[in-house]
Amino acid sequence: MSKPAKASDAARVALPFEEALKKLETIVEAMESDDLPLESLLAQYEEGTRLVKLCQDKLGEAELKISQLEKNASGELALKPLVERMDSE
Repeated sequence: MSKPAKASDAARVALPFEEALKKLETIVEAMESDDLPLESLLAQYEEGTRLVKLCQDKLGEAELKISQLEKNASGELALKPLVERMDSE
């Protein structure tokens, strides 16, 4: 069973992609500076992995929306309805 979402998790979901990416870049720079104690380094790593997941999710959503665009009869782009696919595994 999944654990309930924390308030900080909800705030991160609402974080715009650009802001999440900027925070991730700041974390990488801090981690590369070699000035962080181990505990801080681990905390930064955890936050970085959350931000990477957030950015990947947002990029996936954007890719899905783009792949759904199609031209209608008048040549304008329109969002076509999402059709669930059955992926064979």
